[in-house]
Amino acid sequence: MSLNVLFVGGTGQISLPCVEYAVSQGHKVSVFNRGQRDAALPAGVTSIVGDMKDPAAYRKLGAMQFDVVAQFMVFTPEQMAEDIATFAGNTRQYIFISSASVYEKPARHYIITEKTPAVNPYWGYSQAKIACEKLLAEAKDLPWTIVRPSHTVRTGLPTMMGEGDIVIRRMQQGKPVIVAGDGTSPWTLTRSKDFAVPFVNLFGKAAALSEIFHITSDRGYSWDDIYKAIGRGVGLTPRIVHVPSDTLVAYNKAWEGPLIGDKTWSALFDNSKVKRVAGDFTCSEDLDEVLEESIGFLKQRLAANAPVNMELDPLMDRITSEQAALGR
Repeated sequence: MSLNVLFVGGTGQISLPCVEYAVSQGHKVSVFNRGQRDAALPAGVTSIVGDMKDPAAYRKLGAMQFDVVAQFMVFTPEQMAEDIATFAGNTRQYIFISSASVYEKPARHYIITEKTPAVNPYWGYSQAKIACEKLLAEAKDLPWTIVRPSHTVRTGLPTMMGEGDIVIRRMQQGKPVIVAGDGTSPWTLTRSKDFAVPFVNLFGKAAALSEIFHITSDRGYSWDDIYKAIGRGVGLTPRIVHVPSDTLVAYNKAWEGPLIGDKTWSALFDNSKVKRVAGDFTCSEDLDEVLEESIGFLKQRLAANAPVNMELDPLMDRITSEQAALGR
């Protein structure tokens, strides 16, 4: 069944492969964004250029009566309230992209299901997503589905503290890189192209309404293995220094959310719920294959000598030096 679908976003880390897969499945696809990214949209996609910060223009989207609205760009309750005002009564399914980081920290069970409580006292990002979910669940005349991706990879590097390409610069310079904890906790990585299949297959499903789903790979990898695979992708062997998460937060309070609120903990997911509704799906489990697209984008940035924010480099030098000196 072909549906008239609007993606709010549509050119980002996760959303572009979803747009591509939706088109391949015969859906009529439009994307709404500011038109500032150079990602090539598939043929036949209608681009609507605009800004969510312009309420008068944004609310015109509601009058277009899309069958499905896939919202990738709502991060605050205020934005969610605007979306409810725009799309209530105007769509058959509103899909909100939340985050698997909302799940309870610390977890009570090593396998995360959709019944795991959404409680994250450490990260404002996750708290705002939880608030958005609550607003949506209370909305009138807006059939909703909530999807919680975990760490989904396509263009950027999957690092623990959001440090990105600074990790590679440090590897190139022979400097150590930091992994929180002892590097052995399992962490789930999912390719965006693998996420896209079950996500799009939720479109138009009555069984998906008023339901929450996470969509992830079924496989976890240790953080040491992830950093080694990143280095291997560009022919480098990282020197890894392990530092306790609470020690890292003492050095830099901004790391509390990404670490204590997310990546310090093991993250393994039960995907049986989404498979019952969207159908079975498979994700790549070979770590080098999972990171292949990310490494490809990294090589492009390296070839172009793209600038890297090295602001944290001196702090990382200090941390790794002081950690190495322990016990001497």
